[in-house]
Amino acid sequence: MSAFLQQLNEEMSALVTKVSRSLVKVGNDRNGAGAGIVLHADGLILTNAHVVHPGYIEVTLPDQRKLPARILASDPELDLAALAVDVHDLAAIELGDSKNLQPGQLVFALGHPWGIANAVTAGSVINVGLPPEIPHKAREFIQAGLHLRPGHSGGPMVDAQGRLVGVNTMITGPEVGLAVPVHVVKTFLRHHLGIKPQSEDFYI
Repeated sequence: MSAFLQQLNEEMSALVTKVSRSLVKVGNDRNGAGAGIVLHADGLILTNAHVVHPGYIEVTLPDQRKLPARILASDPELDLAALAVDVHDLAAIELGDSKNLQPGQLVFALGHPWGIANAVTAGSVINVGLPPEIPHKAREFIQAGLHLRPGHSGGPMVDAQGRLVGVNTMITGPEVGLAVPVHVVKTFLRHHLGIKPQSEDFYI
């Protein structure tokens, strides 16, 4: 392996390790399971609305602690939900810029597909906007050429610097995954929780 490829390999591995510190597993009492993203050290978790349902919700942290979670807000139309767990030492993910993503840029999606913990898939951005495959959903998605599977839902889609650009949500084909852009996430947090994400922190 050339020095360049070895360095690239090590950098990508370090990126995945970093992002995995902010990746949790979200389970419910219907035997379903998905992923979640740590947005704040004090227990704020982001996931998909379709991952959680009223009832008992359990979050498994990266150190394998299992904690009950409560739903702070849920928006089925955006397919986003905010959860809270009683903990204050989590590693929050860094927020990226989804509005300026360009076709061809590299992205990574993390989650727990088919029960495989902290699995990662990679691909390139196709577009950010209204996906032509699902015209009935008149809202923005990051469209990326990568493999998403059951268990990726609610997990992070990150850029080449490991910054959150989207929330893994669905597939529209065997090699096309969709994610809710992080600028839509920010609007969701402001509207439902009164939280204004600013760079690396949140202000209420």
